[in-house]
Amino acid sequence: MAEKKTMKAPAKKPAVKKAAIKAAPAAKVEKPAAKKLVGKIAHFYPKIGVAVVEVASPIKTGDKISIEGHGKAFEQTVGSMQIEHAQVPVAKKGQSIGMKVADEVKEGDLVYLA
Repeated sequence: MAEKKTMKAPAKKPAVKKAAIKAAPAAKVEKPAAKKLVGKIAHFYPKIGVAVVEVASPIKTGDKISIEGHGKAFEQTVGSMQIEHAQVPVAKKGQSIGMKVADEVKEGDLVYLA
């Protein structure tokens, strides 16, 4: 005779409660302050170490600036600025100034307030 196969329902496993995992509070990561663009290098005179800067935002003598570009960056304080060989304490947007720089720069480098 043929035997009857009976299928048994699989035994239910006891429900296991998963432990509530509490995430540690995320450490606050401060974004670096957005740098303020004050100009762009238009030309550089290597023999005298002077850069011509096209001013995009007011800049004054004594401001700390950062010149960045072409894989290089450095900071310096603005010692003096000239327009048409005359010393100026403040340069306004739209002016082109001559400024002594501490290191070699290239056309297109950007000038930021540091």
